[in-house]
Amino acid sequence: MKNPRVGMFGLVFLFTCWMNAFTSDAKRTEHIPGIPPDVVASYIHSIIQADRTIYSSFIVNRLHENKILDANEAWEQTNSLLLPAQFLQKSGRLVAEHGTGIRFRLISLWPIYERNGPVTDFERKGLKAVENNPDQPYSGVIQSGKISFFQAIYADQAVTASCVNCHNTHPLSPKRNFKLNDVMGAIVITIPLPDK
Repeated sequence: MKNPRVGMFGLVFLFTCWMNAFTSDAKRTEHIPGIPPDVVASYIHSIIQADRTIYSSFIVNRLHENKILDANEAWEQTNSLLLPAQFLQKSGRLVAEHGTGIRFRLISLWPIYERNGPVTDFERKGLKAVENNPDQPYSGVIQSGKISFFQAIYADQAVTASCVNCHNTHPLSPKRNFKLNDVMGAIVITIPLPDK
């Protein structure tokens, strides 16, 4: 079974390499160009999607089908697995704890919990944009105080029946007519930009 933290450590390594490309070193004799932030965000998104797909398909679904263990929103109290959305959210919190400045989370225009709704106008616009065009991320540079961040918003589609069933039956869900492959929300990736 794949260790779910391995992919997240890959994110930290990737970001460290990216930041090192921007730092100046007196001993360098040649300029090493940095990786553009949209490319870094794309790499990070690929890792997140791969980890989540493996978790959903090969762990959650397989254990459920074999009647071994189910995923449950109250996973800590019921000795069950995290739901795939909870897996992604928890992974995002673990990555944030590494102090690299990278953040990622799930957001939606129809969140089950308010904390998973858009926080800024940029996020609201991004959610609407990826709902209309799921194959194209919505991205740009945002400011938080004196720090600039690159933010990319990727469509989060219902890839399994369990995603659809959970949202359509949850008592707090504001939308109950999702179908397989519908855009349910988005993955927001936020990357601090190095000082120039």
